[in-house]
Amino acid sequence: MYKLFYAEDSAAMGIRVILEELGLPYELIPTTIDRDKSIPPEQLEINPNGWVPVLVWNQDSNNEGSMYECAAITVFLCDRHSDANLAPKADDPARALYLQTLVYFSNSIQNAFQLSYYSDRFVDSPSDEASAKLRGNRRLKETWTVIDDQIGNNEWLLGDNFSSADIYLYMLTTWLQTDLGHPSIYEFPNVKRIAEKVMQRPSVKLIYRT
Repeated sequence: MYKLFYAEDSAAMGIRVILEELGLPYELIPTTIDRDKSIPPEQLEINPNGWVPVLVWNQDSNNEGSMYECAAITVFLCDRHSDANLAPKADDPARALYLQTLVYFSNSIQNAFQLSYYSDRFVDSPSDEASAKLRGNRRLKETWTVIDDQIGNNEWLLGDNFSSADIYLYMLTTWLQTDLGHPSIYEFPNVKRIAEKVMQRPSVKLIYRT
């Protein structure tokens, strides 16, 4: 049994899709991404940053394991339940690209979203927030272009096989909001093509209500 600290519109949704794809039992522990609302103390004990996703699992009858960071949880779950083939194995030539892409999602694209959605965290003065948002939106275009070019004519993000990286990609596309100045997904046709295929999976329809 896994426990997932969970909030709508957060990266925890992507991890929930992976748990569904893996066919694993899990419990959702409600939390929030609103810093003005109370965050469960159990969540803060694991991740003092207060972010989600946070995953908890039974290591044995007396101990629980726990971790945070969406990319790390993705790798952990898919390696722990490797029979589902949601990630290239360690000796698969696609493994390097898989890890590279997940880290790029986490460190580059998600960071650009942070600049756009939470610009106050990156500046000393409120007067500078508009500039931070503009830079975040430009960075979104730059980083999504890299991924769109990486996909090229591939069937899926890593090549011929569906993987958890495609789930991660879809999750990130749901955060694009043109009314906030983000680039439109139509600017990235390869990304859009894969996101639309991921959207048809039962796990995604269940969680994203597509």
